[in-house]
Amino acid sequence: MGIIQRQSISGTIYSYVGVILGFITTALLFTHFFTTEEVGLFRILVSYSILFAQFAGLGINTITVKLFPYFRNEGKNHHGYLGLALIVSLVGLVLAILAYLLFKPVILDNAKDGSQLFTSYFYYVIPLIVFTLLFNVFDTYYRVLYNAVKGIIYKEVIQRTLVLAVIIPFYFEVFDFHQTVILYTLALISPGVLLFASLVYNRKLHIKPDLSIIDKNFAKDMVKVGFFGIVASFSGVLVMTIDSIMVERIMGLSATGIYSITFFFGTLILVPMRTMGKISSVVISDAWKNNDIAVINNIYKKSSISLSIVGLLLLIGIWGNIDNVFHIITNEYLPGKYVILIIGLANLTDIAMGVSPHIIVNSKYYRYLSYFLLIFAVLIVVSNILLIPIYGIIGAAIATLISKFIYNCIKFIFLYRKFRLQPFTWKIVLLYLIGITVYSISLLIPVMSNYLVDIIVRSSIIGVLFIIPVYYFKISEDINNKIEVIFERLFRHN
Repeated sequence: MGIIQRQSISGTIYSYVGVILGFITTALLFTHFFTTEEVGLFRILVSYSILFAQFAGLGINTITVKLFPYFRNEGKNHHGYLGLALIVSLVGLVLAILAYLLFKPVILDNAKDGSQLFTSYFYYVIPLIVFTLLFNVFDTYYRVLYNAVKGIIYKEVIQRTLVLAVIIPFYFEVFDFHQTVILYTLALISPGVLLFASLVYNRKLHIKPDLSIIDKNFAKDMVKVGFFGIVASFSGVLVMTIDSIMVERIMGLSATGIYSITFFFGTLILVPMRTMGKISSVVISDAWKNNDIAVINNIYKKSSISLSIVGLLLLIGIWGNIDNVFHIITNEYLPGKYVILIIGLANLTDIAMGVSPHIIVNSKYYRYLSYFLLIFAVLIVVSNILLIPIYGIIGAAIATLISKFIYNCIKFIFLYRKFRLQPFTWKIVLLYLIGITVYSISLLIPVMSNYLVDIIVRSSIIGVLFIIPVYYFKISEDINNKIEVIFERLFRHN
């Protein structure tokens, strides 16, 4: 856990810097400077670019994480693996762009009121596809070189800083909306450009592939992993983006804007999981290569309880301040109030399962994750089709909750039956009892006249009441160690 702890802590710090920047741009500036339709446009541009870029990868990132240990050789420039990854990605990129253009009539057909705005910026998705793909390839390559933090800095911090720098001039009418969309697009492509520049600067851009390492059997393994990687990665991204796309198709850009802003608050609890997953996936891959089940089991259990502690605290903090949230983002977004709670609960089921997807995808049963994600994708598409017309954006959130719960149950049963791995102990029950108790107490706190003061007081009380019993009952060894390190440093300074 040493590498995972160091990079997870470092990555989480940068991720939360990104969250703060994202909060400023998403919750404060987007909601006050742009209409809900314009916010919906920004979201839909990102959704389509992520979806098609993931298809364009042709499963190469799955191949990288799973099979790079066999290419790893710094003296031989890792056999030029990056060049091979870029060749595969270039083929996929051509196919993805052709598919996007081919589906233009379907994507733009019967646009709802307000969604006509997207037709003006349809082609802006293409450069976003290109640079999202490049970022994915370069970021995964850095990850297998045990540097997961660099991509987090570029994506979470620098990109969001640039987005912030784009929005403020719009408010002062330095740029009109059209110019702002152009600059926003450039900000989104910056992480891919920066990672490329970093590879050049660090002399890691080795793009001449050494195919001698790939024999016939290994080539078959790569194709097989790549195929299931396409299914898994595309299905995974589909479930991340399809709700926004379907809300736009069924309800229009304005509803998409409301959904995306409130959805943002529900996903805040996932930040530590994303960071831990990036580096743990590489460590788990090496552990499977050595058939070290003990290491995998340790990572599985520790990731589940540690992430559950952080995620539950964040959800209680957000929902305990829910009225204050709408003081910040304005009541125009009030129809999405319960989206925050429902998406937060859905994400708690993800967190409880820790790094389970990385355990499956790096095992000999990697193809099963593709099947599970395909089931997940079908569930979320069908449930969105059924629930959005009835319940609107709340229906989209409920669809996510139902689909994620079933998906995570499937993963849990699979890992237990195949490897007798399961992450839970009695401490998870105690943790949720602490969470329910703390939230109940927070309801007794009187509402302050100033919402900013209320946020500070309410959040502080929730945090103290939650952390003390978590520490006392030693729910997580890693969390306790981190708390002790913080107190030691504070004591030393005093």
